[in-house]
Amino acid sequence: MKKSSLLALVALLILSACGKKEEQAPQAQGPAPFPVQTVARQDATIYQDYTANLEGQQNVEIRPKVNGFIQKIYVDEGDQVKKGQLLFKLETQTLNQDAAAAKASVDAAQVEVDRLKPLVERNIISNVQLETAKAKLAQAKAAYSSVAANVGYGTITSPVNGVIGTLPYKEGALVSSTTEMPLTTVSDSKVVYAYFTMNEKQLLDFSRTFKGATLQEKLKNVQQVSLILVDGSEYEYKGKLTAVSGIVDPVTGTTEFRAEFPNPESILRSGSSGVVRIPVEKNEAILVPQNAVMDMQGKQLIYVVGKDNTVTSRVIETSTTAGNNYIVTGGLEPGEVYVTAGATKLKEGQQIVPQQETAQQQGAPATDSTATAKPSGNTTQQKK
Repeated sequence: MKKSSLLALVALLILSACGKKEEQAPQAQGPAPFPVQTVARQDATIYQDYTANLEGQQNVEIRPKVNGFIQKIYVDEGDQVKKGQLLFKLETQTLNQDAAAAKASVDAAQVEVDRLKPLVERNIISNVQLETAKAKLAQAKAAYSSVAANVGYGTITSPVNGVIGTLPYKEGALVSSTTEMPLTTVSDSKVVYAYFTMNEKQLLDFSRTFKGATLQEKLKNVQQVSLILVDGSEYEYKGKLTAVSGIVDPVTGTTEFRAEFPNPESILRSGSSGVVRIPVEKNEAILVPQNAVMDMQGKQLIYVVGKDNTVTSRVIETSTTAGNNYIVTGGLEPGEVYVTAGATKLKEGQQIVPQQETAQQQGAPATDSTATAKPSGNTTQQKK
């Protein structure tokens, strides 16, 4: 009885083990589905980004022309001022005394001239003495005018409309025309200049891209440019390129450009920074999603689908990024089909089930990626 029970138990274990092996046996699977897209040329806009320094249209340093103590400061940092508005008053007591002495010299010289005139008319003295007295009078008047002008320099007004910068000196401080720091800076920022540079290669590309016999003519053919602020947002007003240096700096190998932006709401401040974004039109470009491209040993590969739905790796050449896309300059031709996602799961010669996608399904580059401020880089956005 015990032997029969033992045999039955062994038989049950054997059957159970066989059942598990059958369950674990691999099932035959067919080709897996992968999203694909057909290569087509389309127009796109490349955005070239350059780090820029912002300056007001006018940045005027206010410096004293005479020595003196600051008696009164009539403005505060950040104040809006108008041309001719009083800014500083310097103590000019010593100058006033000098002016009084100079005025007395003028009066004395005038008295001498008046005394000699009738004597010359009566031929009592020679005309030479009168002319000498007149010369001394002219000299005294010149000295008085100079001292009086210095007294006037003690009252300092704004030469332009603008915003007051920092005030490094307080009331009571002694200042002079040789003082290292200015009393303040008045910045007219209704229009803000954005200065940025291009290296020699970028300048060469710029010259080849835009039409014109001179750099100034090429600037006129550039579309309106954007300004990316330090928080990554795009400034609401567009600007334009207005000037470019005529030479390449031999030390840095760069050329300076200037863009102008309106600043009616005083959002931009002189001394801050940003990124100037220049749009460049690319006609008949080939755009490929970055997810479709693999980097291998310094080369960029993509899987192309053949007529029998087998995939073959292909080396491609790209220029700039388009947010989520690359712009392909070599290795793909219109009409070819390529895998748009999941390339890392594929093997050479593998057969797949293509699932066609349109450019709209794949999606244009994300706005956020094109709005990120990056120094001297390139971004691109597909035209809708």
